[in-house]
Amino acid sequence: MASSSAYEFKRFDVVSNGVIDNHFYEGPTRPSADLHKKIMHEWRILEKHLPDTIFVRVHERQIDLLRAAIIGAAGTPYHDALFFFDLSFPADYPNRPPVLHYHSHGHRINPNLYACGKVCLSLLNTWTGKKSEMWNPKESTILQVLVSIQALVLNSKPYFNEPGAGIIGNWEKQSRAYNENAFLLTCKTTAHTLRNPPRDFEELVVEHFRRERAATVLGACRAYAEERVTVGEYREGCCNWDETASLEKKTKKKKKDADVARKFREELKMVYKLMWKAFVERGIPVEGFGEFLVLEDETTTSEREKSNNKNDNVNGIVKRFVEKMKKVLRLKKKAKEKEIPVITWFD
Repeated sequence: MASSSAYEFKRFDVVSNGVIDNHFYEGPTRPSADLHKKIMHEWRILEKHLPDTIFVRVHERQIDLLRAAIIGAAGTPYHDALFFFDLSFPADYPNRPPVLHYHSHGHRINPNLYACGKVCLSLLNTWTGKKSEMWNPKESTILQVLVSIQALVLNSKPYFNEPGAGIIGNWEKQSRAYNENAFLLTCKTTAHTLRNPPRDFEELVVEHFRRERAATVLGACRAYAEERVTVGEYREGCCNWDETASLEKKTKKKKKDADVARKFREELKMVYKLMWKAFVERGIPVEGFGEFLVLEDETTTSEREKSNNKNDNVNGIVKRFVEKMKKVLRLKKKAKEKEIPVITWFD
């Protein structure tokens, strides 16, 4: 994603406002001289090497705390969304890794990111891994932690982040279902973030979505709901919306798959409306995107066709019955006129 989407918001900056809003803040503390030196070294690395999709704010009065915003990468179910993390340097850093808290808003969007805010990552020593993947006091950095979260945690197939995932069952189907759910939860996270932007990132939240990201996310909802592309494969400018278009399905889904797809589309309608309202509340342009996502549900259509066929069958039976009754009445009339007995029956 181009850096223009991030407005002119500095990737790294030191703030000096009177309020320190961080998950780990419990009151003013003064780091030791040794810790101060190591934190200043980390600041210089971040200021010089942060990619244009990660933003960091540190506080001049509490240097052992840090807040980071990570933009979800293209090609993943997290694309174009903002994810926030609070970080604390332990007193004996870097002998111990930093401690992180994810702003989840109650949603578990990834196997490594818990609803309680816990972040599981080998580099943080909060998950098992090879020695080369664990925290190394001599080499590991905060920059490495943030980049790892973006690339390794918020990846294209997060289902496989779960230990043991892919051992049994239909892996690709389960992975796709996980991506769909991750996207739905990411949309809910986006709506919450818009209404409650983290302190020191208010401008970034609004400008990030104002500069075409809102249209991209809403466009993705429509493309995914129409099954033009699978979740994570949407790209800006592709799959342009055409409300009059009648899309042909490449394959005929089994009923179970159709039910799953219908549930996903119904939830997409809800999160679409949720985000649309949040964008409007923030004054973010959403021209061309109505409040409601109107979709033709193929299962409903199928059921309607079955109902119509059933009605046709019933109408046919009634019609045949009426014709036979008319025939019987005509026979009775003729028999009465000729005064001969008549035996009737129904086929």
